[in-house]
Amino acid sequence: MSIIEVLLVTVPVLLTVAYVTVAERKTMASMQRRLGPNVVGYYGLLQAFADALKLLLKEYVSPTQANLGLFFLGPIITLIFSLLGYLVIPYGPGLSLSDFNLGILYMLAVSSLSTYGILLAGWSANSKYAFLGSLRSTAQLISYELILSSAILLVVMLTGSLNLTVIIEAQRAIWFIVPLFPVFIIFFIGSVAETNRAPFDLAEAESELVSGFMTEHAAVIFVFFFLAEYASIVLICILTSILFLGGYLYNYLPSLFFLMEHINFDYYINNLYNVNSLYSGPLIEGLLDGLTLGIKSCIMIFIFIWARASFPRIRFDQLMSFCWTILLPIVIAFVILVPCILYSFEIIPCNIFLL
Repeated sequence: MSIIEVLLVTVPVLLTVAYVTVAERKTMASMQRRLGPNVVGYYGLLQAFADALKLLLKEYVSPTQANLGLFFLGPIITLIFSLLGYLVIPYGPGLSLSDFNLGILYMLAVSSLSTYGILLAGWSANSKYAFLGSLRSTAQLISYELILSSAILLVVMLTGSLNLTVIIEAQRAIWFIVPLFPVFIIFFIGSVAETNRAPFDLAEAESELVSGFMTEHAAVIFVFFFLAEYASIVLICILTSILFLGGYLYNYLPSLFFLMEHINFDYYINNLYNVNSLYSGPLIEGLLDGLTLGIKSCIMIFIFIWARASFPRIRFDQLMSFCWTILLPIVIAFVILVPCILYSFEIIPCNIFLL
C-alpha cells in the first residue's frame, strides 16, 4: 500500500510539472503578444509530452574528460531531493504521506541537499562554464536559504510547532499573510532565488555561461534537471500557500455568506447551506481541501511566471549584495520584533512558552 500511496502523490506531481511548463510558455507568450505552443494537441496541451519524447529519443553525447559516475549522479540527486519534499505536504486534514512533527526541518534539509547534485553535476562535467554555473548556484542557494529559514522561523514563532498541519490549522482565525505581509514578500523573493528563477537565474545565465551547470547535459539526463527545477517551483509555491495563505483552509466562506445575508440574498444563502449539509461527506471535504490548496498554489505559480516575464536579469554581485546587505538585516529585525510583540501582548504559543 505504501508504494501505491507514493505513486498517487508522485505521478500527479510529475503531470503537474509537465503542465506548468506549458502554462509558463502560454502565459509568457500572452504577455509578449505572441501565441506560444498551439499545434500539438488542443490549444497546445500535449506540447510537454512532445518535448519529453523528443528528449528521450535524442542521442546522448557525454564529454570525454568527464567523471561519468558523478556526471550522471548529480541530476539524479537533484530530482530525487526535489520530489522528497512532497512527503510531508498536507493536502487536507490527515491527507499526507507522513505527518510528523518536524515537517519544516525535513523540508529545509531536503532542499539543502539538492544543492549537492548541482555542485556535482557542474564539477564532474570538466567544463569551465558548467563549473562556474555550479559555483554560482551553490553560493546563491546557500545564501538565500538563510533568508527562507529565518522567514519560516517567524511563522514557527506564531504557531509554536514545526508540523505543517498545525501551522495550517493555526490560520483558521486569520491567514499569516496579514500580520506578516513584509515577511511574505521577503519569503517570495527568497523563493525565486532559491529555485534559480528569473530574474535570479544567474546559475543558468545564457548570455554569460551558455546554460550554467547543465551546459554539458543533454537528452534523458537533461530531463532530470528540467523536472527538478519545476518540481521545486511547485513545491515552494505549495509551501508558501501553507505558511502564509492558509493551505487547504477555505474557512472564509462562512464569513462571506454572513456578509451576503446582510445584502438580502437570503434565498441563495439558504440554498447554499442546504447543498453543504447534503454533500458534506469526507470525499467532498477532501476534494474541497485539495482544490483550495491547488488554487492558492496556482496563483503563486502564476506570480513566479509573471516575475520572469517582467523583470530583467541582474548581475551576480548585485544578487549577493542584495541578500546580505538588504534582505538579511530586514529579516533579523523581524526576528527580534515579532517575539517582542508576542511577549508584550502575552500571546506566545504554549509549546514555545513551555520550552
